[in-house]
Order: sequence, then structure tokens, then C-alpha cells
Amino acid sequence: MSAGDHIYCCVNGRTAVCSIDEITSEFINTAIVEWVEASSELPVFVTIASGLPKGDKLELIFQKGTELGAAAFLPFQASRSIVKWDAKKADKKVERLRKIVKEAAEQSHRSEIPEVHAPASFKQLLSMSGEYDVCLVAYEEEAKQGEKSNFAKALTMMKPGQKLLIVFGPEGGLAEEEITVLREHNFVPCSLGPRILRTETAPLYALSAASYHFELMG
Repeated sequence: MSAGDHIYCCVNGRTAVCSIDEITSEFINTAIVEWVEASSELPVFVTIASGLPKGDKLELIFQKGTELGAAAFLPFQASRSIVKWDAKKADKKVERLRKIVKEAAEQSHRSEIPEVHAPASFKQLLSMSGEYDVCLVAYEEEAKQGEKSNFAKALTMMKPGQKLLIVFGPEGGLAEEEITVLREHNFVPCSLGPRILRTETAPLYALSAASYHFELMG
């Protein structure tokens, strides 16, 4: 970068095109050229709650989920999660995930950086559900039984500014006991089409469907 270059600056959810006036070792002095009126954010706030998966799948979900418009990510310990995050490593892992999300937000010209929650227990996930207007859980058994409408109905009922929480299981999915408890806490089980999706694919499918519904159907 050098003086005279144009950059995007984001503040309080708004984006402006700015011209660089001066660069020092401590700061960059810019002047606003124009405000960008078009929003790069989904009109609803979608939180992706992922049962801890193996390997680097969580990094993929967070990176691509940010590009697709997720507002927040909530990893949680599901009963079938093979991965166990100990307290010593959790802070470093969350720090890395936040770095990945920040870089993905910059790359996709997001005006907001999605929130990355610390790993939660299943019980903590349930307690946080009260903060949301709509709570869904992706459940492969619903797909096997031919359920097609719950996800579409939820998107249709939502209004701009509302909050949606979608829960996804790890490899092997969520246990029946977990689904039962989620139902008791007003989560609606839904399928994401007739095919069984991988744990890293399902959240991206859901976000893509939400983007199509809210941003492209117009």
C-alpha cells in the first residue's frame, strides 16, 4: 500500500472506500471517498453450532461459513465427537479460528467479523438457545423419512434482524437422545435435501440456501 491507494474500511457495520493520505510505522491516515451503500451481510443473523469434528474440518466450516454470511460460530462437544478439546489447548485453537474468520471476512468484503464462541458443552448450547428467534437442528433421519419443508418454512417465517441457530452433528451425527432433548428445547429437526451430507458440508449447504432465499430470490 502507498499514499493515493484506495482501501475499504469498516466501522459500526458500514463500509467506506477510503484514500490513503499517509502511512507511518504507527498508523494509516485516510480520507473517506464514498460510503458503500450495498450491504454484504445477510439480513438475518445465522449462528452455526457444530459438534466438534475431526482434523481441520472445523477450520473449513468457519472459513467458508464466513464467506457465505454466517454471523457467529459455536463449536460444542457432542456425544459422538471423537475430538476432545482440553482447557490448555482450547484458547489457542479459538485464537486460530478467530484469525481464520477475520481473514475470510476481509477476503469476502464482509462489513462485520463473525463471532467465534469458545467451545461449549451440550448443556451450554441448550441454555444459549433462548437468545434466538428460530432454532433448527439438521438431522439425517428427517432426510431419510422424506421431510422437506421445515427448513424452508423457517426461512420464510423469519424477518430481517432476527436470529437463527442451526445445530449440526459431528461425524456420525447427533445421538437420538440429543435430538430428543433438542426437541424439548423447541429445536425443530429438519433435513437439508434427500442426500446425507458430511459434517463439514451441511453448514455450508444451509448458509447457501439462506443466502439464496434472502438475497437472490428478491
